[in-house]
Amino acid sequence: MNATIINNINTIQQRIAQACARSHRDPKEIQLLLATKTVTAERIKIALQTGQTLIAENKVQELKEKYEDLQEIPHNNHFIGHLQTNKIKEILKYNVSCIQSVDRLDLAQKLHQRLAAENKTMDILIQVNTSFEESKYGVAPDQVIDLVRQIAPLHTLHIKGLMTIGLLSAEAEQVRKCFQLLKQIQQEIVMLNIPNVVMTELSMGMSGDLEIAIAEGATIVRVGTAIFGQRNTPDSYYWNENQI
Repeated sequence: MNATIINNINTIQQRIAQACARSHRDPKEIQLLLATKTVTAERIKIALQTGQTLIAENKVQELKEKYEDLQEIPHNNHFIGHLQTNKIKEILKYNVSCIQSVDRLDLAQKLHQRLAAENKTMDILIQVNTSFEESKYGVAPDQVIDLVRQIAPLHTLHIKGLMTIGLLSAEAEQVRKCFQLLKQIQQEIVMLNIPNVVMTELSMGMSGDLEIAIAEGATIVRVGTAIFGQRNTPDSYYWNENQI
């Protein structure tokens, strides 16, 4: 088990390096985020012991369950799942350094209120539904700029970039369009020079499509199954708002 996870991380790092070489990018520009949904703390520790430092959960409950066990190894924890407003108070207990899935003003406002009350700040990414699928969360592409403008004045929230889940398709060019759209929106926001908004991060690409994402400008790739193996729980479980 240990060797498998370690070998898989090495393979992913090689894939990242090769993708960067083809795109004339520096591999240091790409952060590998370990998507750890359904993965036990013991298996996550194996990955962290290889020098990986960035992990992310989809559900607040899993964040809570693994928190104590992972404290002994320094790491950063992002949240990449759909976040309900009634979970905000709880998520702030577990040293999450970035919420990548902010997709609506109501969530941002309530997050800001809670952070202000606790005298804290939070990095966030704006989640964009670039695949236009009803099953996916994320703000519609034509509404991203308005949402960014509305969130920007909330001083506890530091907008660092955008996140998307690309089309889950074997058609590479269809997947590529999702990532190209996110890059295009990023560039439009950069040109607007909105106060308190930084657009350095593009979180896109997963186990099956990270090469395409890197070619189109990803700075964070989220990899789970290619490192930890297939999950028993279908992805749809994590996209169902009633379950999170």
